[in-house]
Amino acid sequence: MKKALVALAIALGSTAALAEKPAVTVVLNAQSPMTQGMAMVLANQMQEQGAQVDILLCDHAGDLALKDAGGEALKPNNVTPAQLLDGALKKGATASVCALYLPNSGKKPEDLKDGIKPAKPADMGAALLEPNRKVIGF
Repeated sequence: MKKALVALAIALGSTAALAEKPAVTVVLNAQSPMTQGMAMVLANQMQEQGAQVDILLCDHAGDLALKDAGGEALKPNNVTPAQLLDGALKKGATASVCALYLPNSGKKPEDLKDGIKPAKPADMGAALLEPNRKVIGF
């Protein structure tokens, strides 16, 4: 009986751990289209593999968050980093621009794509400190 209860507790703990999505923050500040593209490809892949992905766009990468974001289409799929960001957002990722982006780029909050807002440093700092969160920088 005792062994059965221990086995059940382990099984329930394993199920709970599997049910919880891994949390990942992708911090992107690179200006290079290939680096931006690879960051967004990996963000999409992590989502497809079950992670909750949060994207923080800083410096030139903040331009991906703009409604009129264009950019260079990258091979082999002929998509831009901005289109890859859009795909991640449609699948449930969150994205924000760093708190310094808008005041230093001359852009306004209404220039950002729907759902993308400036990050609040206190909230972002707390999220980055979460014990089970992975943080990946590009």
